[in-house]
Amino acid sequence: MESFQVKVLGTASATPSKKRNQSAHVVKIRGRLFLIDCGEGTQMQMMRFGVSIVKIESIFITHIHGDHIFGLFGLFSTMSMLGRIPPLDVYAPSNFGPILKFFFSYFGEGISYEIRFHAVDCKEPTVIYETKSFEVLAFPLNHKIATFGYMFREKEPMFNVHKELIEKYGLTLTEIGTLKRGEDVVREDMVIPASEAAYKPFVPRSYAYVSDTTPFPQLKEWVKGVNLLYHEATFLSAVKDAPTKWFHSNAIQAAECARDAGVGKLLIGHFSSRCHDGSLYEAEARTIFPESYAPEDGDVFDVE
Repeated sequence: MESFQVKVLGTASATPSKKRNQSAHVVKIRGRLFLIDCGEGTQMQMMRFGVSIVKIESIFITHIHGDHIFGLFGLFSTMSMLGRIPPLDVYAPSNFGPILKFFFSYFGEGISYEIRFHAVDCKEPTVIYETKSFEVLAFPLNHKIATFGYMFREKEPMFNVHKELIEKYGLTLTEIGTLKRGEDVVREDMVIPASEAAYKPFVPRSYAYVSDTTPFPQLKEWVKGVNLLYHEATFLSAVKDAPTKWFHSNAIQAAECARDAGVGKLLIGHFSSRCHDGSLYEAEARTIFPESYAPEDGDVFDVE
C-alpha cells in the first residue's frame, strides 16, 4: 500500500520558541505533497526536515491569523527562485484574498508561476479537492474569525477479483468488471457472489487537521473514525478560562473530541508559550484518550 504520512513542521502557537516553530503540517498521500498552514519560518523547517519545496502541489490555510500564514510570502518567493513552473493552488478563507492581492502588488513581478486562490466557504464538511484516489474536505471551526479544518481521505477502492477464480469460472472481462463493482455475476445456471470472488485491496485511510477552535458538538461527528486526528491543544487544563476567552481548546478537550469521535490516534499541538513542555500536554490528554501524542517539530506519523 502506498504511504500516507504526516510530517509535523511546527507545534507552537502565536509565539515560536527555539525548539518549536509555528503551525505547519506536510501531508504525503499517494506520492503527492500538500502543505497545511504556513507559520513563520515554515520554509526553513522544510529544508531542515527534508521536504521538497518545489514538490508542494497545493496549500491549505485554516485562517489568516499570523502564526498560520506569516511564512507564505517567503515560501512563494523561494518557489519562484527554485524555478517552479506548475501552478500553485491555495485554499483559504475568502479574507485571504486581499492578502494575496497585496503580495502580488509588491512582489508579483518576480513570481514565475501562477498562484490560484480558491476561497473556502462551507457550513459542513464539503469536498474542495479530489483525485481518482483521494479527496480533501473542508469543514468550519469555531474560532474568532473564519476558520476551517481539513480532512484528507482516501476513496473507496474498487474490488479486486481473486485470480484463481477467474480461471475456475472462466470469467469474461464484463463479468470481472461486474465483480469489481461489488456486484454478483448472474448466469443462467449459477450465481457467482461478489463476496466470494472479490475483495477490497485496502481499507481507506483518513487524516483530519483541526486548527484553532473552541469545542462544539458537530466536530466529533465530522471527524468520526479518522485514523489520525490533529487537534490543537493550546492550553493545559490548569489555565481555566483561556480556552473560552481565546476560542481555543486545551489538551483535555482535544482528547475528549478524539474519544467521542472514535479516532485511531490523536496528535496535539499549537502549544502556548506559557508551557512548551509537550509531555505535560500529552499526559493530560492520555487520561482521556490513551493514544494521544504531543509531537516535536520534525516528527512523522503514518496514517494507518
